Amino acid sequence: MSPTITRSRIALPEISSRAWEHPADRGALVALRKLRGFDTVLKAVNGLISERVTRLSLLGDAVRVDERQFPRIHYLLMDAGRVLDAKELPELYVTTDPTVNAMTIGMDRPMILLNSALVELLDDDELRFAIAHELGHALSGHAVYRTLLLRLMQFSGLWSAVPLGALGIRVIIAALMEWSRKAELSADRAGLLVCQDPAAVLRTHMKLAGGVQLDELDPASFLAQGSEYSEAGDVRDSILKLLLLEQRSHPMGVVRATEARRWIDSGAYAKILTGDYPRRSGDADAKISDAAREAADHYSQSFARAGDALSKLVKDIGGTVGGALNWLGDKLQGNARDGA
Repeated sequence: MSPTITRSRIALPEISSRAWEHPADRGALVALRKLRGFDTVLKAVNGLISERVTRLSLLGDAVRVDERQFPRIHYLLMDAGRVLDAKELPELYVTTDPTVNAMTIGMDRPMILLNSALVELLDDDELRFAIAHELGHALSGHAVYRTLLLRLMQFSGLWSAVPLGALGIRVIIAALMEWSRKAELSADRAGLLVCQDPAAVLRTHMKLAGGVQLDELDPASFLAQGSEYSEAGDVRDSILKLLLLEQRSHPMGVVRATEARRWIDSGAYAKILTGDYPRRSGDADAKISDAAREAADHYSQSFARAGDALSKLVKDIGGTVGGALNWLGDKLQGNARDGA
């Protein structure tokens, strides 16, 4: 099926979220999607109370976007849904908040929340990217699987009674944060596929990092700054970066811009716009082993770019983790066959 063009932006019929998911994000999502039933139960339980409270709170203390309220934002959401061929769109709310931020909340009925500061900061093309970023989170089911992992993490509290149990919990939390950061990169790719304007994506990250004074900023220097952060430094810098990131759910701003540019330069972005992308009809057949292999390849390339002693050590550890993921994939596939 070939893509269609409406209002100069290419629509991507039946596109699967696997098309924009970062390899390290996709590896976790494909594995979790094989655990059929868990997400359904989690959605049902969470939707009974938590989501109802959240929605009532937003209805009472924020503005719900529609054809009459914030119609410009409503159009941007509709167009994002058209490009990504979303079957259902989340409700979208704007709330008065001086913090530049947006979020996607809810699992059974996802809701997008935009802070007024973000709406004021971004122009239409940049806001299109931000809204599509949040829609990407919703379509990938990040809220569902993030909550599932957090629930599993809560059970790991039993480990605290075991010697070195606290260290084990810290490792799990660090792994969850790493996945969350990669999920943000996935959502950035969804945003790029919708706005189809790399310059708007870069401007958004520049504004998020340095404010509205774009005339004082230089795109090439900003990207070079991101590359310097990601790739330069010795073992000490690598350790400091790990400590800085350990409790962060989002990547650094300059890193996000650099990663978006790297994805564009890889040719993957242009390939999708020509109609070469995975369809939703193939989601059930996605293999965990393939996703794990792609995740391992990503980390190998990242460590090769870094090139310091610590990265070489982590690369060796990553090989062990990759083997564990393959083992998990084989077990899940074996259980699926036995239960068929």
